[in-house]
Amino acid sequence: MAKILQIETATAICSVALSVNGETISFKEEQGQNLHAANLTLFIDEVVKTAGLSYPELDAIAVSKGPGSYTGLRIGVSTAKGLCYALDKPLIAIETLEMMAAGFLSQNPAYSGLICPMIDARRMEVYTTVFDPFLNVSIPTEAKIIDDTSFNNFLSNHVITFLGDGAAKCAAVLTHQNAKFDAGNFNSATYMSRLANEAFDNRDFEDVAYFEPFYLKDFVITQSKKQQA
Repeated sequence: MAKILQIETATAICSVALSVNGETISFKEEQGQNLHAANLTLFIDEVVKTAGLSYPELDAIAVSKGPGSYTGLRIGVSTAKGLCYALDKPLIAIETLEMMAAGFLSQNPAYSGLICPMIDARRMEVYTTVFDPFLNVSIPTEAKIIDDTSFNNFLSNHVITFLGDGAAKCAAVLTHQNAKFDAGNFNSATYMSRLANEAFDNRDFEDVAYFEPFYLKDFVITQSKKQQA
C-alpha cells in the first residue's frame, strides 16, 4: 500500500496528487502563469491533509522530471528533493510526456492508435515523442520544429492523437486525415499514480543528491528589445 505524493510543474499547470497503491485519493491543481513558486507548497499541504495523512506516513515523493518549462521543473524538483531529505523518503522521477500519454490512455482504454504528447517550446517547436497504446516509445523524446510534413511516415499508416499545450498550435499544419487532437488536460499529477506505483514496486528510485530535471535543451537567457536598446 504505497502512499506517494506526486508533483507536476513542467508546464503552466501546478498540480499535486496523492496516491495509495496506484490510485489517486487527493489532488489539487491550477493553471496560470508564475503559480508554482507561490502555490506549490500550499497545494502539497492541502493534498496531504485532505487525504487524512501526515507527512511521515508518505512512502515516497514522485516528481514529473520533464521535459518542460525550465523554471517550473526547477521548482518542482527542488521541492521534491527537499521533502525527500526532510522526510528521508525515496525520490521517483516520471517523464512528463509518458505521464501525459498514460493519462490519455486511462481516459481512452480502448484506443489502438499512436499517442503524441506535445509540450510547447516556443514558436513552432515542441518537446515530443510518440508512444504506442502500451507506452512503448516509437520516437525518442526530442525538441522538434513542426511543419506540414511532420510525422507523415507514421500518419500514412496510423492514427495519431496529438495532445498537450504544444498540440493546439500545431493543428493548423498537421492536417493529415489520420491526425487527431485531444484538448484534455493531461499535465496532471493524477496521471502519475500508476507509473509512480510501478516505479515504487520496482524500487526505481533516483539519487536525491545528484538528480536533475530532464531539460532536453539548455536554458537560454534572452533580453527584451527594451533592454537591448
